Amino acid sequence: MTQLQREAIDSAVRASPLDLGGHPLDQRPLFEQMVTAVPIPDDVVTTPGHLGGVPVISLEIAGLTIEGVILYFHGGAFAIGSASASVGLAADLARKAHMRVITVDYRLAPEDPHPAASLDAMSAYRALLDGGQDAARIAVAGESAGANLAVTTLIGASRAGLPQPSAAVLMSPWVDLTVTGQSATTRADLDPALTVRALRLRAEDYLRGTDASDGSVSPIYADLTGLPPLLIQVGSHEILLDDAIHLARKAAANDVEVTLEVVPGVPHVFQAFAAHLDEGEAALERAGAFLRRHAAG
Repeated sequence: MTQLQREAIDSAVRASPLDLGGHPLDQRPLFEQMVTAVPIPDDVVTTPGHLGGVPVISLEIAGLTIEGVILYFHGGAFAIGSASASVGLAADLARKAHMRVITVDYRLAPEDPHPAASLDAMSAYRALLDGGQDAARIAVAGESAGANLAVTTLIGASRAGLPQPSAAVLMSPWVDLTVTGQSATTRADLDPALTVRALRLRAEDYLRGTDASDGSVSPIYADLTGLPPLLIQVGSHEILLDDAIHLARKAAANDVEVTLEVVPGVPHVFQAFAAHLDEGEAALERAGAFLRRHAAG
């Protein structure tokens, strides 16, 4: 059954008109249409607002006991995507974790290159703490470029002497903006969503002169000491497979508790296909259990 599901998802992604290497102004509406194609369940309650001056959407599942809050960062190669487009995946994670989610509408490149997105992410995290939210009941999560922002927020909090959240879930993290991992080549034919060309174009827009090997933009080159427990999930058919592996290795070398899950035969951010892919649903179940376990102390 799951082999048929994987093949169907692969075909659907390859047939999508989205071109991550195209002009962001053209690709943003295509991305929104793609990720919002599945209706949001009626019990998902969303509230727009601001956190630290940054636009956010707060969401929770009606009738679900809340055990904490997840600060969530959407994907889109730092150039596309939005808080509203992330509600579907964020709500799935909220349901599994029994937590409220605040998804952050950080600024996008090329209009606002680095460090704009990182500053927005840190502002939102500081505001959560300043608002009285116990760090032990905060988790961070993100997919792709959003997973990058989740990690750089943890690093920024450590450098600023702020308390760390309880844990982080990182889905298909893009954490090496040099795009030089071996999987960029060895998985190129298998990956239906990403290409090296597209990632390098988006990295150039985002970096605007910042060294791609700087730990502030590529966390695999940063000191990760002191970070909270990490759960990293990645598909074996991703050109970003090595990003996840190298991040887990660096975390382990810096004495960070880390769990790496490589799920065979699935594409980038496969959790977003949970409604049609058993592996996506199972991964979200594990992510939710991980967050509940650590938020409970």
